[in-house]
Amino acid sequence: MSFFISDAWAEAAPAAAQQPDLLGALMPFAILFVVFYFLLIRPQQKRAKEHRKLIDNLAKGDEVVTGGGLVGKVVDLGDNFIEVEVADNVRVKVQRQMLASVLPKGTIKGGL
Repeated sequence: MSFFISDAWAEAAPAAAQQPDLLGALMPFAILFVVFYFLLIRPQQKRAKEHRKLIDNLAKGDEVVTGGGLVGKVVDLGDNFIEVEVADNVRVKVQRQMLASVLPKGTIKGGL
């Protein structure tokens, strides 16, 4: 009777799909973090450290530029505020954190 019914042969089982390892899956994220660190985070931290040093080393008589663009000479120092003379007998009180830079001595000529 086997000549009427052909034997059924099973096909070979498909090869198991190989899953990527955890290291390979996380590598793009690690590379992206390193790039962000060196291009964004590290320069910003360096800039903040330099600004903190600038504010800590501030002294009377320094010529400064504020964040708003005012140029003047430091007349009085406080913990949070400084007083900047922008013209003869014209003084402005400014937050320490709003200083943009300290100018070299003698930059401001004239009225101060």
